[in-house]
Amino acid sequence: MMEKRVKAALVSVISNTFLVTAKLVVGFLIGSVSVISEGIHSANDLLASFIALFAVKSASKPPDEKHNFGHGKIENISGTIEGLLIFIAACLIIKEAIEKILHGGEPLALGWGIGVMGLSALVNLLVSSYLMRVAKATHSIALEADAIHLRTDVYTSAGVFAGLLLIHFTGWTMLDPIAAILVAMLIIRAAFELTSKAFVPLIDTALSEDEVSEIKAIIENYSEKFVEYHDLRTRRSGREKHIDFHLVAHSDLSIQEVHDLCDSIEDHIMREIPHSHVLIHCEPVCCCEGEEACQAADLTRSHA
Repeated sequence: MMEKRVKAALVSVISNTFLVTAKLVVGFLIGSVSVISEGIHSANDLLASFIALFAVKSASKPPDEKHNFGHGKIENISGTIEGLLIFIAACLIIKEAIEKILHGGEPLALGWGIGVMGLSALVNLLVSSYLMRVAKATHSIALEADAIHLRTDVYTSAGVFAGLLLIHFTGWTMLDPIAAILVAMLIIRAAFELTSKAFVPLIDTALSEDEVSEIKAIIENYSEKFVEYHDLRTRRSGREKHIDFHLVAHSDLSIQEVHDLCDSIEDHIMREIPHSHVLIHCEPVCCCEGEEACQAADLTRSHA
């Protein structure tokens, strides 16, 4: 059975292939810079969809000899590239719009442009909603980036649709490049937000405050079975979440009892925090008062 994330990425590729063809053909036929701009935007979306497809396939690979912690950050790299592509598309749209303002040119057969923009907004609304549902269910930053990318296209297509309608009723053709520039402004904003969200985890930022609070609450559920814990650290890698901390065990516990306690804590965290990998460094409580260091060896163990 095809993996859910890969299936969603393929749907995005197929829909964008159809839309980029339709927009560019209609845009050049009627001479509308805003429709052509939307075609460029969709071509950008198509490239981004291919990147997302590659990312979700690659990020799903298990850890190997060269990538001991897996391939999760490929999704963050994908999202960062998508954000940069969106920004480039916005610059191209602004360039085309300015040339249209300077040199003029009246779009013809507006009905075709209005039709393809309305269809584009509807298709991207459906596909982006589907991608976002899968992204949330599978914790995929690459699919979430693609969904945000397409949702931006919904707004811009709707804006061009409205602009062409106004041209049809008012005859003011200058609305066409103006609509294109407004489209570009929305795209630049989306590019900034997407790049920021995708790039930050590449420098090993911690999980959200809510997730860290949830982890602490889970650990404290077992407080009767250990002395204390410290040095809790978290980081995100794509959809993967890495968690480690030190646990001070009671001196009278056996290795097996400490092992079972860690298993219970790890299993609980992984149930509540999907795609998490937990590393616990166990330490015995010092039983000889005044000693600078405990003589017992530490037990370090991991479970993912």
